[in-house]
Amino acid sequence: MITVSEALDQLFALAPDMTVDHVPLLQAAGCVLGADVTARRDQPPFAASAMDGYAIPDADPQPGATFRVIGEAAAGHGFDRPIGPGEAVRIFTGAPVPDGGMRVIIQEDVTRDGDRITLKADLDENRYIRPAGGDFKRGDVVTAGRVLGPNDIALLAAMNIAIVPVRRKPVVAIIATGDELVMPGDDPGPDQIIASNSFGLHALLRAAGAAPRMLPIARDDTDALRTVLDLAKGADLVLTIGGASVGDHDLVARVAGDLGMERAFYKVAMRPGKPLMAGRLHGSMMIGLPGNPVSAMVCGHVFVLPVIRAMLGLGRAPVPLHRASLAAPLPANGPREHYMRAHLGADGLTAFDRQDSALLSVLGAANALLVRPVDDPARTAGETVAYLPL
Repeated sequence: MITVSEALDQLFALAPDMTVDHVPLLQAAGCVLGADVTARRDQPPFAASAMDGYAIPDADPQPGATFRVIGEAAAGHGFDRPIGPGEAVRIFTGAPVPDGGMRVIIQEDVTRDGDRITLKADLDENRYIRPAGGDFKRGDVVTAGRVLGPNDIALLAAMNIAIVPVRRKPVVAIIATGDELVMPGDDPGPDQIIASNSFGLHALLRAAGAAPRMLPIARDDTDALRTVLDLAKGADLVLTIGGASVGDHDLVARVAGDLGMERAFYKVAMRPGKPLMAGRLHGSMMIGLPGNPVSAMVCGHVFVLPVIRAMLGLGRAPVPLHRASLAAPLPANGPREHYMRAHLGADGLTAFDRQDSALLSVLGAANALLVRPVDDPARTAGETVAYLPL
């Protein structure tokens, strides 16, 4: 068996880099920026009014001063000549400040009579002019290697970027294996259960920025497994669930080996999730996950998510650990790294009493995986421990 850290190193060595595609801006949200982009204009492209009021040519006017209103400027409709001494232009938020305008007096600080305005006492000291390029300038760079959220999309739109270079989403083929499985909504036989791991992993992968493909359940039959593995050709990553152990009905390792899989490792010193396999098959990276549902999902968080991030150019590193205090004591840990289902509340982390790797109800109630190192001694309430948020 190898350690979790050693397994991650080997997985990162197998993970391919995704190529860069160019997509319309509306399709870029949630994608990873694949190359630097530069602003194509200044923002704002002109000195703009920050408030409704009057643009005047004096930077430091005196209360009681009067000006003659000679025109109006609104957003999208500027005033077409300079402001001279003693003149003012009615201006609205976002409008270009006319040449010669040194300050915008907010409308609350003005009394108006016809085309004349008089400044009140106690003028607001703010100039209320946004300088040209005050937000960003032509040539400013948004650097690659970031997941594009709504705020990034707004920024790119303002920069006049219509087509965005993004990392192609990794195509992940998901293959659940086992005669005991039927799809949700089907009627299981007396010896069957509902396939759950593949659906949980599909949701996990979509949220991570991958493009998962759910393939048919592979029965415990060599020909059936070969057929489904053939359907996975062309995927960047093939995830098999179950059948990777050494039982008589565990066929994945055997069939994949017959098909030419170059195996990198098998078995990791962790719980849950010991029977984990990885390698390369038909040019695709392959990870064989354990069949127990909690084991599969824990391995998804610990191994598959970092692999997807590596493929997307977001770094090759484990999921960052957080720290919190224990709300209840824990016994000593054994020779395998333990990812305990736990709940993080106001009083700290509490590991659930039941840690069986088949209990999805416990995983559903958990919001953290409490990470116990190999041979970690008994811990008392109040001690600080590491965890992965769920």
